[in-house]
Amino acid sequence: MSDVKNTIWRFVKKYRKYTLFFCDFLIWNFSFYVSLAINKNNLLIFNSSTPFWKYLFIVNICFAIIFLSFKLYDKIWRYADTEDFFYAGVTTFCANLLFFMVSVFLGMNMTLRMYALFGLTSTLGIFMFRILYRVNRLIDNVSEEDIKNKKRMLIVGAGECTVSLLRVISKYSANKYLPVAIVDDDSEKIGRRIMDIRVEGSTENIPRICEKFDVEIILFAITSISSQNRRRILDICAKTNLEIRIIPNIYEAVTSGVSLDSVMRKIRVEDLLGREPIVFNKNQYGNYLIEKTVLVTGGGGSIGSELCRQIAKTNPKKLIILDVYENSAYEIQQELKRKYHGLLNLEVEIATICDKHQIEKIFESEHIDVVFHAAAHKHVPLMERNIEEAIKNNVFGTLNLLECADKYDVNKFVQISTDKAVNPTNVMGATKRLCEMLIQLKDKHSKTEFVAVRFGNVLGSNGSVIPLFEEQIKSMGPVTVTHPDIIRYFMTIPEAVSLVLTAGGLAKGGEIFVLDMGEPVKIKTLAENLIRLSGFIPNEDIKIEYIGLRPGEKLYEELLMDEEGIRKTKNKKIYIGSPIKIDEKNFSKSLEILKELSQCGTYSEIESHLMKMVPTFKRSNHE
Repeated sequence: MSDVKNTIWRFVKKYRKYTLFFCDFLIWNFSFYVSLAINKNNLLIFNSSTPFWKYLFIVNICFAIIFLSFKLYDKIWRYADTEDFFYAGVTTFCANLLFFMVSVFLGMNMTLRMYALFGLTSTLGIFMFRILYRVNRLIDNVSEEDIKNKKRMLIVGAGECTVSLLRVISKYSANKYLPVAIVDDDSEKIGRRIMDIRVEGSTENIPRICEKFDVEIILFAITSISSQNRRRILDICAKTNLEIRIIPNIYEAVTSGVSLDSVMRKIRVEDLLGREPIVFNKNQYGNYLIEKTVLVTGGGGSIGSELCRQIAKTNPKKLIILDVYENSAYEIQQELKRKYHGLLNLEVEIATICDKHQIEKIFESEHIDVVFHAAAHKHVPLMERNIEEAIKNNVFGTLNLLECADKYDVNKFVQISTDKAVNPTNVMGATKRLCEMLIQLKDKHSKTEFVAVRFGNVLGSNGSVIPLFEEQIKSMGPVTVTHPDIIRYFMTIPEAVSLVLTAGGLAKGGEIFVLDMGEPVKIKTLAENLIRLSGFIPNEDIKIEYIGLRPGEKLYEELLMDEEGIRKTKNKKIYIGSPIKIDEKNFSKSLEILKELSQCGTYSEIESHLMKMVPTFKRSNHE
């Protein structure tokens, strides 16, 4: 029997349009017969004196013209929605209308009751056939074996996204998910159903509902939600130790006909930050980049390459990528070439910022308008062991750029700084604080607007903790955390770059810009959530090991020193730290001494002098 059924369906699929037309042909013929028989109160109407066959011929001509003209058979009815059924109704109405006009014109002896009966039965027949066809195809696509193999899914959110999502799941049998329950915080929706899936409770009930329905995967399907509320709900989801996915773009799934897997993504750490993302408004703050020559140092790095991507969108006159590492510079160069197809004036310079002669040649020949300085040694433990290189690159490499920017009349110079520059406990942070001091000193005596931008840890940047955790989880642990109480501010790479570009637009000269980064995140909690969101149980499936603070590391970072104070800007997410007074003569002398020590001094001599130059530089009590 199943073989016969499969043979029939294969035939239907191959000749779908013709089969559907033939079925509609039978429906409107049968509807006409029934209507005329009821109207005449005679089931053997074709044997009566009524010219039944003549009437039926005219019906077929009218209906065939309309149904084919309206291209009703170009639709795939197993995927039909309300609009498609409405279209079928309009088509049937127009066919009945055409038949009415033709029959009146030909003087056919038919009553209004007959026309009404025929219109009703033909429309009902067309509808019922399509409903049965669609339901049968959906049932046929999902066997009991398929259901057993599908992952039982809980959907968070009972809005339009979920309605569209359930339609996608019902249409595409290749999707390997079986929705079993929905949760939503709207009390009016609880207890109701969406496409036969019940809203079982609020988000607070997620752990209980997951246990009750043997849920295997949670899908977060709320598109319009505050970051704080998203973080709250995802924290609840994480307690279930189930795999959690999110739908960033349900529109893609609905319109492109792709599988659900291709539009679902794993939860990222930025989903848990608990604040609204920072986005660069190029129309409001980006005018200083339009038709300008822009230099990005460290342009192949995590921050530098994203700077290049976002600057390219502002229509610069020329974008120059400077990096000492040719591979990373080449990668971003090729990416931008592919994207802009020669419309972006792009150059790459392979050089170190420590080579002042080479740097000066670039400034002299390129007539640079704006500099974004992202080149730096940033790894805290490595710089603890290589203090000379940290000073040569971070301090005197920066000084080379500052002097060239001043000499060749650069309009703006934006220095990438870090929260580790505030009350530093390590060499890297101390060198970045020196860079901030150089920025503020140089700004006093130059037409160039020199500013610094200070932010916290960047998610996904080279050497950051998140990629390390993800690799450790892939290897089934252990996940290493330095201290159970350590906390950090976090932001995404695009957010960091948005801050940098916005700061350039706000810059008047001498400012240190600081981002309102929301609440700091406990690294232990971050590790636990990453493990849970990957579908594992912390300290059961994957262990967390505490390895102790690294040299120069402190438990928490600060964004401002006590004496800096804070000022608001036009952008409510960005603040300005007030400059601290610096004795220029003593600072210049100390800088010369530091340069000599970086070339021939001992570690203790260099460190001691660095502490004199940066009074807030103090070693952590945890070391």
